[in-house]
Amino acid sequence: MLAEKITDPNGSDVLDLSFKVFYELMANRVGEILLVSSPYDAFIMEEDGRLAERIIAVFVNKNSPTLHTDIRSFFMEHLGFGEFIFRLPDGREVGRAANLRAMERVLPTIPDDSILYHARRNDFSTWLMARSEIQLASRLRPVKTTEFSSVKAIKTFLVDYVRKRRKARQKGVVVDFVPEEFDPDLDIAKIGKGSLGGKARGLAFIWDLLKRHPQFLEKYPQVDIDVPKMVVIATDGFDAFIAENGLRKHATSDSSDYQVIEEFLAAHFPDWLHDDLDVFLDNVTYPLAVRSSSLFEDAQYYPCAGIYKTYMLPNNDPDPAVRLRQLIQAIKLVYASTYLETPKAFAKRTGLRTEEEKMAVIIQALTGHRYGDYFYPAISGVAQSYNYYPLSYMKPEEGIVHIALGLGKMVVEDGTALRFCPKYPRFLQQFSTVRDILENSQRTFYALKLTAVPEDLDPAGEATVKRLEIENTTDHRPVQTLSSTYLPEDQRIRDTFINPGHHVLTFASILKYRSLPMPEILSDLLEMGRKGMGCPVEIEFSINLPENSDQKPEFAILQIRPMVACHQETGVEAPIEISSEEIKRAVCFSTNAMGNGTVTDIADIVFVDPDLFNPADTARLAAEIGRINSIIMGRGRKYLLMGPGRWGSADRWLGIPVNWRDISAVGVIVETTAKNLRADPSQGTHFFHNIVSMGISYITVSRQGKDFIDWNWFKSIPAKSKTGAISHLTLKKPLFIKIDGKTSRAVILK
Repeated sequence: MLAEKITDPNGSDVLDLSFKVFYELMANRVGEILLVSSPYDAFIMEEDGRLAERIIAVFVNKNSPTLHTDIRSFFMEHLGFGEFIFRLPDGREVGRAANLRAMERVLPTIPDDSILYHARRNDFSTWLMARSEIQLASRLRPVKTTEFSSVKAIKTFLVDYVRKRRKARQKGVVVDFVPEEFDPDLDIAKIGKGSLGGKARGLAFIWDLLKRHPQFLEKYPQVDIDVPKMVVIATDGFDAFIAENGLRKHATSDSSDYQVIEEFLAAHFPDWLHDDLDVFLDNVTYPLAVRSSSLFEDAQYYPCAGIYKTYMLPNNDPDPAVRLRQLIQAIKLVYASTYLETPKAFAKRTGLRTEEEKMAVIIQALTGHRYGDYFYPAISGVAQSYNYYPLSYMKPEEGIVHIALGLGKMVVEDGTALRFCPKYPRFLQQFSTVRDILENSQRTFYALKLTAVPEDLDPAGEATVKRLEIENTTDHRPVQTLSSTYLPEDQRIRDTFINPGHHVLTFASILKYRSLPMPEILSDLLEMGRKGMGCPVEIEFSINLPENSDQKPEFAILQIRPMVACHQETGVEAPIEISSEEIKRAVCFSTNAMGNGTVTDIADIVFVDPDLFNPADTARLAAEIGRINSIIMGRGRKYLLMGPGRWGSADRWLGIPVNWRDISAVGVIVETTAKNLRADPSQGTHFFHNIVSMGISYITVSRQGKDFIDWNWFKSIPAKSKTGAISHLTLKKPLFIKIDGKTSRAVILK
């Protein structure tokens, strides 16, 4: 037993340090300061140095003129409050780490002798404890060096442990951008002190949802579900740019889009923003998406999204100055989109004031992989909590998803996407037959160009994006994984990629064979978002498929916003309510309607009189409707189409067999019954893709329940032309049509 007893000349104990206390003290590596106050200071001071050496303690003389400095030095060097100083057993310094990121970076370069020296002394856990990393330090302390086969294994263990903790600690946390301390692994860094804007707030909300629902991530361990890393330039960056260059005038001016863009691009960019972005690009070399995040954007009860700009950057030019110039140009163009004609028009319709609008900007890692000279995700899509075009056994509240290969531009702008309900991913109405698949499948997609990119961006954002043909990219892994093969000799499609062959993008490997639980993930996300926001939501996402068996698929959540029920004419949200008084005044009422919104620009009506209808004449009727459609389309107008049976039916005895070209100018379709034809309603299944992508409402009026059509009113109006059972009417004032997608009710008011 080790014990030290020091007594003064009178025999009284001054210090009694037992072995037990000493052992616990040393085991916890907290050190000891010997500061003694007694009448016998001279004796104590004569012995305390030797005592400190014998118990491996740190000695500080209370009478030292540098007492405060000595105490501070003790805390910094022995309790882990300063930098971690790597030393060899002989005391020579071989490296330093000021924080977790520095520790992770420097560990692989430290000599083995130093790693062993500090590991055996528990210096790593002591240093972590001083940084309040209590959980990490507690887990690390019991681990012994003897548990590892080599010092390299110790280094790997420490690096992995620190990296996991560092990423977990900053997961989804909005951190201020500090240039000298910027960590590229941060999920959300914020430049400036202003607002994040609506889109960035939505992404921060997603992070909060994921943290509050850990069981969601645990449910899908085979998939990495995440939000791409981003830096947000807060709205004070916009304020500084606008004020410094006198650009606020464009909020109320009649300047053209060209004038606004030219002036914004020529304006001086704030120096403090320039410097921060320079540091950001020093640490980041992956492709970037520069996206708007205005104050009004993605807010509930405001206009539909998509009125501001997004720019994609390869961020790979060998000249850092070019990369920085392109990024600043993209930010200026996003700023300029605040004052373009379309946002101003939306502001007027919603009662918002453009001069009160402010723009934050999101600089986000672009999801995807490199394939040759291009970069793109395997799948991009939009999921919505509410389906305004439910079919068969689908329920509106079960949601709807639109997906496409490549960048999301194909989904949100071109509208060429595969549509499915996440509850029933195998039920694909637009892929009902082989012919449907061949006609409706995606043939092109968008990708980011990685080569031959001009140094200056164009305002349209087309300089960095390329539209590629599916048939020209069959060597790309996503195309091979998501495609099926058409066998013309058998008139069938095999759900596998066969080369050579006629390849058709069907997403069968996921939707039919569930190689990725995408539908289930989307269902859960929509429900989480709906509960979290208290309203239906819309989620943008993208997916990377693994390049090899050692990797996981990546599911990236790009945006969440309240799902807005957009007015079909203006694009502005407005709750649709159909009153009992309106039903009484209506010339048509249905309890089985698809679509949502109000239509106020239809003054042409083409209808087939059910009393004159003969199923034997349906082919002739289709041709006549096609002729009238050409006339109306030539005038740039839309019309209401009404008639019995299934529109577009291949069976002429079940309805009028029109093709889409025969009714391409239609605005609203009404399907009803006749005495000599009682086919089940089709709900527009024969050209469903066109109906959905163009926002055309499809109204079914049955002979049962409360549904009705006032045929006498329609027949009482003088016809512009009449051929047999078909009449073409042109009203002096347009009809007022309301479709409530949530209740599937619709009225047509004169």
